[in-house]
Amino acid sequence: MDLHLHTPASADYRESNVSYLDILKKAEAKGLDIIAITDHNTAAGYRRYIDEVEDLELLERRNRLTDEEKEQLKEFRRLREKILVLPGFELTATLGFHVLGIFPPETTVRELEHLLLDLHVPAEKLDVGSGEVGATTDVLTAYRLINEAGGLAIAAHANSSHGVAMPGFDFGGQTRIAYTQDENLHALEVTDLTSKARRRTQLFFSGTKPEYPRKMHCIQGSDAHRLNGIAGNNQELGVGDRPTEILVPETSFDAIMDVLMGKDFSKTRPFTPAASHEFDPIFSAREEGDTLVQAFHESIGKHGIDRRILQDVVALANTNGGTIYIGASANIRQPVQGVTKPFETSSHLRAEISKHIVPPLDVQVDTLKSGGKQVLQMIVPRGTDVPYALDSTQIFVRSENETSLAVRDEIVNLVRDALAVEFAARVENAPLATVQAVEKAEKIVETQPGGEAATEQEAEEPAKLPSPPPHTGVEIVSSKARARGNNQYTMRDLRNNRIIHNVTRSSARKLWQYAIAEHDKNAVSKADVKWLGDVGIVKASERAGKLRYDLVQRDSNGDLHVYYGVTDDGIHGVWKDLVETLSGQTPVEQIADDDENGAVPVPEVFERPADGIALDASETHAASHLFAADDAAIPAAEDAAPALLAVEAAIDPPKLLTAPGRNQFPPVISDLPSTTETDDIPPSRAVGKLGMEAPSTKASNFGTLSVEPPNAIEVANAPTDYAEMIPVHIESGEPLAPIVEQPRTTYIANNPNIDVNLGEQIVLPPVE
Repeated sequence: MDLHLHTPASADYRESNVSYLDILKKAEAKGLDIIAITDHNTAAGYRRYIDEVEDLELLERRNRLTDEEKEQLKEFRRLREKILVLPGFELTATLGFHVLGIFPPETTVRELEHLLLDLHVPAEKLDVGSGEVGATTDVLTAYRLINEAGGLAIAAHANSSHGVAMPGFDFGGQTRIAYTQDENLHALEVTDLTSKARRRTQLFFSGTKPEYPRKMHCIQGSDAHRLNGIAGNNQELGVGDRPTEILVPETSFDAIMDVLMGKDFSKTRPFTPAASHEFDPIFSAREEGDTLVQAFHESIGKHGIDRRILQDVVALANTNGGTIYIGASANIRQPVQGVTKPFETSSHLRAEISKHIVPPLDVQVDTLKSGGKQVLQMIVPRGTDVPYALDSTQIFVRSENETSLAVRDEIVNLVRDALAVEFAARVENAPLATVQAVEKAEKIVETQPGGEAATEQEAEEPAKLPSPPPHTGVEIVSSKARARGNNQYTMRDLRNNRIIHNVTRSSARKLWQYAIAEHDKNAVSKADVKWLGDVGIVKASERAGKLRYDLVQRDSNGDLHVYYGVTDDGIHGVWKDLVETLSGQTPVEQIADDDENGAVPVPEVFERPADGIALDASETHAASHLFAADDAAIPAAEDAAPALLAVEAAIDPPKLLTAPGRNQFPPVISDLPSTTETDDIPPSRAVGKLGMEAPSTKASNFGTLSVEPPNAIEVANAPTDYAEMIPVHIESGEPLAPIVEQPRTTYIANNPNIDVNLGEQIVLPPVE
């Protein structure tokens, strides 16, 4: 389809003696199924086209057609059966921005002209076809009126001259956001849809940028001002020289409207000759790879639905919505695996989403063909009732191209957002007197002496940043040391400018882990930075073709603010100038494809904080997790020096369960796997060795004892029997020890002398 064609009714049409039949014949020769007549600020072109056909039909009824006219009418009828011709116009809005209005074929010329008058096109210029008609309406009003009239509102050549994306302008950020994200805008017409550049328009409006959260449909049109284009000149295109391919069930205006109003962005692409390859709607998505708004899974799962798919559904619903592809990898070099039974799998997937995700979430699942295989495409909307949770307890969010469990502050922000939306809706529907009363109360609070407003005025003026930070990446605002080296960090997520407190290495997601590692090991100094004014580059890295930058800027006090892992989506303003100026001077570190983006390798040697003795990771695996849940339970160094108890087993070492209280056991876990590692219990690093820290300073004499310990369920259901099998002696003030859980097997263990106290339920070695 080509939805941007001018006719001789436009004052700047380049060729003379071109008829409307010529335009239809050219459209047929170019293989077009749908065209739209969009002359400048006028419906005169469409009116002349209709009049030409109606005049021939009138002559036919009066038997006054010449042989040439009979042939013309025959061609008109044949081509009108084959090609859908839509009426429209190209409006010049306030400040010179161009907006296409395209309407159903039954729309009359009078209706179009009435709308143009409502858009403040002067009546005396309705038939001129000029791009300059004086002051008309603003862009947002144009979108709204076109939409309300039942038409498609499309921003014409948005990335070029007279385009609402305002390329080349250093101002108008908020205006650009409003003009390209408005709810009444159906699509952006762009001129670089076939480009593979990292800064192409379609990628810019893919929903990954924080300030442009709405993913936009991008199409292309020829903007033809002539019948035949000039070869090699993209400014002088002819009919059908830059068409869009659209996947619709039928050739109709309603079908086009459904696609451009929907969330399935795989149904449009630049037109390519049919001989090149079949329509592959997810190929371009695979080229982009995993992003904030799309994820890939090679298979549905070996035994039922892969839980990671459900995690992605929750994360997208809690973040910005998006698309999940099942049956294809994000790596375009790998073949498409496909889904063997797409219909059954789709039904099963919907059932699992309905069963495990709360509140209810309506997703759209379609079957697409790619690489000769059936692939599932699941469109997840941005949730209206956040936060969404998996199995009522696990809340996930999407950060860059990663799905992670939400940390506390992220959950708080999700709840606040939901409450803010609810409150705004209530205020909007509240009586005017109620709103005025609330505003009056707020003013009273603000003007109270010693109140919050006064306190803020008295506070010391904070340091000022010369430029707004990038819009992606993270900043470490502060850090504080805790016992056993478990530092806590306060992070700023630059995508939404929110502060996340109490982040640790274990709770940090990949990019945060990278930032923490760089912050702790490679602290940035001014000498390490390549400066451009008050902003600079620390380093750049590339993985799978995606660049990330560590950027920095000085505030008014001279302090450095470091922004880790900034992607192209977050580059703007001075940061764009910085990257473009210093990109050739900054070496790019290449990261292997099999390395996780921003992942921090787990060290093979841990250092014990108490005495600084380095221990092998396999020897201290259990010790490093023994008191992870409660710092208060860690014995002081001066009270008891840790000792190491060795337990030798014939098979893999047992797993550890942390006891919640001195006289309590964990609740019964009926589905706890007995032979595989679970997510919350790290796998052991060595076979046959388990390291545990005992609170005693002196080890007891050991004998040899062969026992057959029960599993965790039997322990929970029969604590007395368990106490009889492994006797207990507990003294007040002792820290809790781990409960050893293992499927039934025989252990040969060095066992201490023990006492029996059937009133207790936790096993501890005696303390001398």
